Amino acid sequence: MKKVKVEEIEFEIIKNERDGFNEQEFIDRYTSYFNDFDYVVGDYAYGKLRLKGFYQDNNEKVSEINNIKNVDKYIKENCAFGCKYYIAKKIIL
Repeated sequence: MKKVKVEEIEFEIIKNERDGFNEQEFIDRYTSYFNDFDYVVGDYAYGKLRLKGFYQDNNEKVSEINNIKNVDKYIKENCAFGCKYYIAKKIIL
């Protein structure tokens, strides 16, 4: 799997639907807001990359809307049908 490093955090791209991952766009769009999340999902709407953070279900900050177990529901309900998207998992060293 592809790995990318941004703001001293390393991520592994664990899903790359329709070849949606673009490393430079991810780096450009990423902000420190996402540093706390276990996963970052990137999807394209109207040609623009959107990012959303998710937690593992054992993280104390997890809730229904940001639990990685619900990522398929998020993709289905909040993303354009058939859109390109990817899931980046934070690598804990």
